[in-house]
Amino acid sequence: MLGGTEFVGRAVVEAALARGWDVTVFHRGHHEPPAGARSLLGDRTSPDGLAALAGTTDTWDAVVDTWSAAPRHVRDAARLLAGRVSRYVYVSSASVYAWPRAAGFTEDAPLVEGASADADASDYARDKRGGELAAVEAFGAGRSLLVRCGLILGPYENIGRLPWWLNRVAAGGPVLAPGPRELPLQYVDVRDLAQWTLGAVEAELDGAYNLVSPPGHGTMGALLDACVRVTGSGAELRWTDPEAVLGAGIEPWTQLPVWVPPGSELHTSVYSGDVSRALSTGLRCRSVEDTVEGTWSWLRSLGGAAPRRTDRPEVGLDPAVEAKVLGI
Repeated sequence: MLGGTEFVGRAVVEAALARGWDVTVFHRGHHEPPAGARSLLGDRTSPDGLAALAGTTDTWDAVVDTWSAAPRHVRDAARLLAGRVSRYVYVSSASVYAWPRAAGFTEDAPLVEGASADADASDYARDKRGGELAAVEAFGAGRSLLVRCGLILGPYENIGRLPWWLNRVAAGGPVLAPGPRELPLQYVDVRDLAQWTLGAVEAELDGAYNLVSPPGHGTMGALLDACVRVTGSGAELRWTDPEAVLGAGIEPWTQLPVWVPPGSELHTSVYSGDVSRALSTGLRCRSVEDTVEGTWSWLRSLGGAAPRRTDRPEVGLDPAVEAKVLGI
């Protein structure tokens, strides 16, 4: 595992250890990997940063890489490991598809242009596509697996979306709930992502897979209702029409995490992907309640303050803006 101490990487490592796999974690040493994993230290962005990997003669059945910045760092790792690893799993993103995406987009949808395996960091979509190209160039189409995730929720989340909602609801009082309640969501619990990925390694799958739940697996109402139940706060969800939310200048997705207005280009592009290929190869999606409860349990173990990636924008709504919209 390249990484393996936070969010997706950590979930994959824990799931692999639970299966009895021997796991090596290559990381920078900022966080401890899960107990039971072998640790190799290095920073792939530094000169000779891959020395710990280069200095071992070990071989592995698979490598899982979640890198999301300069593609050339995926290139360098993939080239180094090409002769010693059977399969390269690159955790990519649905962001690699050209915008806007058509409703029901599949793995064959048009991809962003201008990406390169040799590139420095540019923007998220091209960085992820460049990482895909790097994996395929080093391992070939038959030995590379591209896991194109959509919205990822669950324990260890270091983006702040579900943790923000949980903490806001836990604080109680009237809560601005962006409508409609029936707004369909499409996401993947990080634990389900990990289980499918390991199963895909066992099945020797290759190529690209959209990895999220089926559209409408959850709704905005189900998500926020679950937040109220698991926190036990008694918060009052005040469902507010999308027009009123947008009219207040509130940014979808960031200021109100997860939410995007229905019927919008954004909603179609984020929450309508075709996942039949992943479902046919073993993807199983737990309930909204399970995802929310697992995240809340983890969040409480940290005292309520979730870790945050510094390379991602802040999420959440200013309490003064919320109060103004609610008229309180």
